[in-house]
Amino acid sequence: MSVFNLFGKKEQPSRAYKEQDETLEAEIYSGMRVEVTDQEGKLLFVAKMECLRGKEAELHQYSESTLSKEEPLRAKIRGYSDHDRKAVYMEAIIRPRARHVWDVEELNVVRVANDRAFFRLDTDLDASITMFSGLMMGERPCKMLNISVGGARLISEYQYHEGDKFLLRVKLIDDRPESVMYCQVLRAVEQEEGQFEYGCQFLELTEDDQERIIQNIFEAQSQIQRQKKANS
Repeated sequence: MSVFNLFGKKEQPSRAYKEQDETLEAEIYSGMRVEVTDQEGKLLFVAKMECLRGKEAELHQYSESTLSKEEPLRAKIRGYSDHDRKAVYMEAIIRPRARHVWDVEELNVVRVANDRAFFRLDTDLDASITMFSGLMMGERPCKMLNISVGGARLISEYQYHEGDKFLLRVKLIDDRPESVMYCQVLRAVEQEEGQFEYGCQFLELTEDDQERIIQNIFEAQSQIQRQKKANS
């Protein structure tokens, strides 16, 4: 074996790792929606990543933070890529700078996956589905089982079909106005006892709509946690 071939083989893994790192880094961008958790997986806040520059960035909160810390914190960051519809898993050091703004240091992309991409809150809330055409035209009750910024899981005694579009009305928080989202059925599964479960995505959301949903989800989660503490 020649010296040239020997060194050539040693260089290949290094180049492959470098290319892999560059591919992972390309998955994140300024404007990405993210959820931030501690090392144990507890949700701290949800935010938009801004001013991305190499291993540094800023996090601008959509929601209020339950944190009162002033020192740096090692956190896990799970982002949603609007470009590829994928979840991006990151780790970083975050440091509070101003109200609702955090500095991000040592940002590292761990992996990219086809997982559900954004925080999903389990619920058991009364809701309604309003169809504007077809046999199921009109408003009918349902239950919302969970919700994320991208969609919701519903259960109903009424049968809808994949591709159906409707208005979903639900009150996520007792003292807030009712939320209304335009939805489409992506998945329909018949359950026992004449029930149907639906996986739905939200349609035609503006940036303000997304922020409002995120804020409501985070506040609803905080409300649930407060109720659990009061009952314990």
